[in-house]
Amino acid sequence: MAGDKDNIYAAPLQQMVDFRFDERVVSVFPDMIQRSVPGYATLISNIGTMASRYVQANSHCYDLGCSLGAVSLSLRHAIQQPDCKIIAVDNSQAMIAKARDVLAEDEPSLPVELLCADINAVTIEKASVVVMNFTLQFIAPELRLALIQKIYEGMLPEGILILSEKLAFDAPQTNQFHIDSHHDFKRANGYSDLEISQKRSALEKVLIPETLSQHQTRLQQAGFSFVEKWYQCFNFVSMVAVK
Repeated sequence: MAGDKDNIYAAPLQQMVDFRFDERVVSVFPDMIQRSVPGYATLISNIGTMASRYVQANSHCYDLGCSLGAVSLSLRHAIQQPDCKIIAVDNSQAMIAKARDVLAEDEPSLPVELLCADINAVTIEKASVVVMNFTLQFIAPELRLALIQKIYEGMLPEGILILSEKLAFDAPQTNQFHIDSHHDFKRANGYSDLEISQKRSALEKVLIPETLSQHQTRLQQAGFSFVEKWYQCFNFVSMVAVK
């Protein structure tokens, strides 16, 4: 899934615009995500491993906010149950077009249906596995509970939701520690202070993080019987919720 090097924010921008998953981002996305999210490859591989334990025969697996299909590929390679289908959804036409090329290069061991749609409008049904990998943070906060409830209602008993998010922290010192640690991670991966600052400004009104307790409370409110954090590196976390 190779692409170009991410230098979108390398030069000073005269006017800052909100971050969008457009053709420009798609072309550098593999490089951007590896250099921006600590432990991304570990997350992706373990999502497949976890899904393989909970997936049920004759069910659907959803990759909501699929971007270029990394989670779909991980699911496809890990799932052994018969008569399963992966439904990968993203609202960026550019992402879906590129994901189609990426998936076409892979051995088609499991069917993947790609949908360009708003995940708030997608019907969830017969789901034994649902993954939202750094997706909910881009949904308006007032819509998040309804989306999680819709996912819960469309899941089979003992189905699993894997939710990865960038966190905020209530304590200012804790919050700043994780922000500074993440910025150090990005510098170590070749991003300049200008790139870090400009991208943060572009994401400010688009990516709205919440605290771990906010996520846990929402999942429990939706009805999930088991909610657990299984991964964290700095302010990036992944949770699992079982129906």
